[in-house]
Order: sequence, then C-alpha cells, then structure tokens
Amino acid sequence: QLQLVESGGGLGQAGGSLRLSCTASGSISRLNAMGWYRQSPGKQRELVATITSVGITNYRDYVKGRFTISRDNAKNTVVLQMNSLKPEDTAVYYCNANIVKRGTIFGSDYWGQGTQVTVSS
Repeated sequence: QLQLVESGGGLGQAGGSLRLSCTASGSISRLNAMGWYRQSPGKQRELVATITSVGITNYRDYVKGRFTISRDNAKNTVVLQMNSLKPEDTAVYYCNANIVKRGTIFGSDYWGQGTQVTVSS
C-alpha cells in the first residue's frame, strides 16, 4: 500500500523558519513529480511548490524567494524549507506525489495526511 508520511511543521514565529518533510513508501516503481499544497480555514487548497523527478522546481508567487523545495530520490523524500515565515503562511500543509505502482504503467496522485503550520506575529 502506498502512503505519504509527513513530518515537521508546528508553531513558528514571523520571520522564522520551519521545515517539512514527506516520505513515500510502499510498492513504488517510479516517483514522478512531488509537491506541497496548503489549505487555510475557509479557503481552497492551493499549490505551494512542486519539483519534478529531475529537480525542476516551481513556486507560487506568494512563497517565491522564501520557501525552497528539494527531494532525495534515493530516500523517496521531499522537503519544504520555509524561511521568512509570515502569519498568512498558517495552514495545513499537504504533501502530494505522482506515483507509479509496481506492475503498472501510469501514475496516480497520492496525498499525505497533512501537517499543521502556525505562524505567530
């Protein structure tokens, strides 16, 4: 069974830093693009950043220059380093990965359980 397990997050201060990590496990043939999304109360889930299997990154404007996404393909892990935090970064952060299961051809999207990030002013 495929799963994404997130760690990190918690309470941070404005201007500070937090680090999120997400590891994929299970019957994985190939790990395609991975990314982070977030959802605040009353808002839709929104994209934060993505990274392809070869390391090409994409950031939304509201985190560009502050957040850094990286991955370790040997460990099936994606990391989101969050610097210069702002109170508006407060949200539940979700890991996402497109995974090709062993014995299949096409990938499917999987989600982590979410981890709370709260930034105080």
